[in-house]
Amino acid sequence: MSAEVKETPSDNTDQTDQAIRMLANDLHRLNQSVVRAVEAGVSVELIRSSRHHNGDGNWGDLLIPVITRKE
Repeated sequence: MSAEVKETPSDNTDQTDQAIRMLANDLHRLNQSVVRAVEAGVSVELIRSSRHHNGDGNWGDLLIPVITRKE
């Protein structure tokens, strides 16, 4: 699974490109961790806990995991 990047008319700077790469890498690791947790016997749900806004119209969802064990 890969991250989808929607281009905007503004130019991407090196800092923006680096942030996108870091996010994609972190999401890949998160997905791997979710798979390992599920294979270890738990259910994992990621829920948006809030939305971060930067004041310029950009935003990002912040997540919390809900972990459920079978009893």
